[in-house]
Amino acid sequence: MNKLKLYLDTSIISHLEQMGKPNEQADCHKLFEKIRGGEYDVYISYVTTREIDDCPEQLRAVLRGHLDSISYTKIDETEEVIDFAEKLIAAGVLKKRSLDDCQHIAAAVTAKCDIVVSLNFRHIVNPKTSKGVRTICFNEGYKIIDIYPPKSLIEEDNEDDL
Repeated sequence: MNKLKLYLDTSIISHLEQMGKPNEQADCHKLFEKIRGGEYDVYISYVTTREIDDCPEQLRAVLRGHLDSISYTKIDETEEVIDFAEKLIAAGVLKKRSLDDCQHIAAAVTAKCDIVVSLNFRHIVNPKTSKGVRTICFNEGYKIIDIYPPKSLIEEDNEDDL
């Protein structure tokens, strides 16, 4: 069976160091353990690296260290990514001020990822965005993509308990 292709937005990497949110931090560390164990193929984008580069130097070094601890494919900025991001804005899925969030989603979609993993509940991990992304993917002929927080990927399968 093929591994799931996960797109990690910047919130996942930054929450590895988010002391004020212990549950989310623990979930991100568990997800990184699964990634290091080879359970998933991981993708990030130019938006992720740019956002990390914008962090203060000490935090930037720590976050880069986390990225260096896993294997990933980096998605470059392309016309296809920009076009899909603009479609999200034109359809009212997100506003122009959320262009980076649109580009995270667009990079994942154009790279044919299975899941966008994010802790950005305001703009990315919510029913409105998920429905809008699915609609545009369907209408534009892209593979349908799911959007989940890390908790959805690290919970143990308890079907045997039922």
